[in-house]
Amino acid sequence: MFGAGCFWGVEYKFAKVDGVNGAVSGYSGGKLDNPTYEQVCTNNTDHAEVVLVDYDPDIVSYEKLLDVFWEKHDPTTLNRQ
Repeated sequence: MFGAGCFWGVEYKFAKVDGVNGAVSGYSGGKLDNPTYEQVCTNNTDHAEVVLVDYDPDIVSYEKLLDVFWEKHDPTTLNRQ
């Protein structure tokens, strides 16, 4: 599971990687069970947007997935979340 701010771009990036069987957006943590997108967007639920990545380790390594993550995510730069 990878969290990088807004999950749409992260999900798209992972889905294009050879060896990734699927990438699904969702929420982690927080105060509510099964929150809606609208609820999370209020910034009152304490959820993080995350992407669950299903991958074949015989095709792509976890290290490669981390490389993909860090290409998309820069916590020190505005809007690279």
